[in-house]
Amino acid sequence: MKTILQVALDLMNAHRAVEIAKESIAGGADWIEAGTPLIKSEGLEIVRQLKKLFPRYTIVADMKTMDTGALETEMASKAGADVICILGAADDATIKDAIKSARRYGSKIMVDLIGVKDKVSRAKEVEKLGADYICLHIGIDEQMVGKKATDFVSSIVKEVNLPVAVAGGINSETAAEIVKAGASIVIVGGAIIKA
Repeated sequence: MKTILQVALDLMNAHRAVEIAKESIAGGADWIEAGTPLIKSEGLEIVRQLKKLFPRYTIVADMKTMDTGALETEMASKAGADVICILGAADDATIKDAIKSARRYGSKIMVDLIGVKDKVSRAKEVEKLGADYICLHIGIDEQMVGKKATDFVSSIVKEVNLPVAVAGGINSETAAEIVKAGASIVIVGGAIIKA
């Protein structure tokens, strides 16, 4: 599988997000993510807009769903999201409901391990639940205390048979290390948005 470059539009302005998406696609991005701040600021309308503008590209909705998995997956799917992010810290029932809903609406579920203490064990558990992708996400607060995605990616890749996405503090130097460690999807946000 070719490594996928996913660009996370983690900003609050739809116009600027669309401009960055256009530039990212021109630069080789494969997937476009409506990041959590963008969805909270603009609502699911931004997902509709991205899907309308870029119909041949995979649109990811980083919903960070913790509850009502079926409902939020349905909403994002109907708005045009191809992949919906659910939190790995959510109850198994929430994740199962999200997966059922995704199957019903033709989308896929990426389970985000942000904030999960035992990332390897939880990755194995959500694989059994039927997730389509695992996301090893090292949040900004975790990065501030020295955690890096490169510390975890190879151990997760060895334990699951799902594509593993990696997010959090990725730049041109760390992206190559992450791919070498086995990541299938590299998610870049700040390094592009701040460029």
